[in-house]
Amino acid sequence: MIFNIVRKELKSLFSSPMGWVILALLQFVFGTFFLIGVDQYFQTMSGAMRPEQRIGITAFVGQNVFGIASFVMLFAVPLLSMRLISEERRQQTLTFLFSAPLSITEIVIGKFLGLVGFLSIIIVFMAAMVSSMNLWTNVDFGYILSNVLGLWLLVASFSALGIYVSSLTHQPVVAGIITFVALFALLILDHFLAGDPTSTMAYLSLMRHFEPFSRGLLDTRDFAYFILFIITFLTLTIRRLDADRLRG
Repeated sequence: MIFNIVRKELKSLFSSPMGWVILALLQFVFGTFFLIGVDQYFQTMSGAMRPEQRIGITAFVGQNVFGIASFVMLFAVPLLSMRLISEERRQQTLTFLFSAPLSITEIVIGKFLGLVGFLSIIIVFMAAMVSSMNLWTNVDFGYILSNVLGLWLLVASFSALGIYVSSLTHQPVVAGIITFVALFALLILDHFLAGDPTSTMAYLSLMRHFEPFSRGLLDTRDFAYFILFIITFLTLTIRRLDADRLRG
């Protein structure tokens, strides 16, 4: 039954102009930064740097593509997640969804996986773009996979928080704005607390846990943080909708 919800959400995204516009814009942005990265690599490594300072093309171009991804997704995810539940509530179709032979958990997970599935298409295109350099040079696929995993976990965390905020209001625009502000705060939290990087608040920063992945490093603590973040906000969404169903 979860698959039916996932299919419904994907169909809804691909049948709406906004879904295609966001998909096209993201591919254009990432493609542009990819080309800029390749061009800058050859200009920089042609002799402007000493041999010991030079880095591989995968890391150089990957920094351009995956580095901008977290910032771009900060805008894209709220636009896509804001309608998931708030639109159902505004159109008063949430009651019909509750009456379907589905549990609240299946509804929430289905909507979450539908959104993440759509965003995963973009991530796959990004990985294919960077991997295409293997046609004329040797690329570090481990570095690419690390960035893909980190970006996927980051996007899934964005989506989980976006769904929760969407369940709190009847207005999709309000949900989008709140989601953007909350995600922006969580991304830059460690920069505000740079003087005390060991503090608990600094540890909650999403960017702090994404940066090791972007450098090609895998740490189980960062992986566990993202998983717990996702589970927490999906659980809060389930509890919120369950309370709405009990109130009728």
